Amino acid sequence: MIKRIINPIQMPFWWQDFLFTIPRIVCGYLLTSDFGAAKFGLPWSPEDNNLKFFEVAFWFPNDVSEYGGIFAMFPAFFAWMGAFSEGVGGIFLLLGLFTRPFAVLIFITMFVAAFFQQANQGVWNMLPAMGIMWLSLFYIILGSGRLGLDYLIAKKMSR
Repeated sequence: MIKRIINPIQMPFWWQDFLFTIPRIVCGYLLTSDFGAAKFGLPWSPEDNNLKFFEVAFWFPNDVSEYGGIFAMFPAFFAWMGAFSEGVGGIFLLLGLFTRPFAVLIFITMFVAAFFQQANQGVWNMLPAMGIMWLSLFYIILGSGRLGLDYLIAKKMSR
């Protein structure tokens, strides 16, 4: 079962896998260094945020509760999951490790960010989250490609 989840689809030529890897690395880097680090305690989070390791920024659950519905019922849980999927999911996406499961988390998080957090601020503000959301959809389907750790693990499991 794990092999089915992590085994990526390979492109016919290595250079296609290389081109397919570039957005994965850039997206993963931006998620973990920019989006996630501001909300979630990671070693590279800004020091002025005063976040402990895996701690969510104090303001984030309040923002999440404003989305209403189930988000208002469990704001701390959803804030932690959103920050985790950006901060830690970005690392895993960058490395191409467990790409599909983390791409699912990232897709859900970016869907919420685009359509619950940014929707009333106009399409222009929705674009970053929507771009990452649509990009993660490709990685849900295709996996990391040949240039990710998933490929190496799947190859080792087939021996």
